[in-house]
Amino acid sequence: MSDSVRRAGGLVPVQYHQFNISDEDGPTGPDLAPEDNGLVQVTDGVTSVLTGIHTGDVDVTVTLHQDEPAPDEADWQERVEISAHSASGDLMVRGLMDDLDEQLPVLSFDGPGHYRLRIHARGRDTAVDLAPDEVTEWYLIQVWPAPTAPATVLSQTDAYGASVRGGH
Repeated sequence: MSDSVRRAGGLVPVQYHQFNISDEDGPTGPDLAPEDNGLVQVTDGVTSVLTGIHTGDVDVTVTLHQDEPAPDEADWQERVEISAHSASGDLMVRGLMDDLDEQLPVLSFDGPGHYRLRIHARGRDTAVDLAPDEVTEWYLIQVWPAPTAPATVLSQTDAYGASVRGGH
């Protein structure tokens, strides 16, 4: 277990059921199909977190760690770990079409290199395909430096994730 280096949260704009994690100087990793885990996909080097809502804001908390942290044991419905590469040291959470009102911490806090992202989600079944005025979904992204490893699913319990995994 490790102590958090930094913890910060904020609202992230969602369009077309997703928000991104990307590094403008290079791909974050090899392609990963959404049906592999129902929460995260990597397409053309951009990591996308899949949301139940079509458009709106989701609440995202980022925690940065020097070593692998214990998974957060709160009531998360979906939890997936993936590897991500930062070419520039500027790996960040980004909106698909809109900038964040307030930037979340840079995920590649240790500079260019490889990181592990453990993405937690809850609330994706609340307003599927809608554009709610209030936050209905919450995400936690735990980040630490780590060599590249295959994606790992830690939990899968929401209906939206099951529909993505089913290819619907």
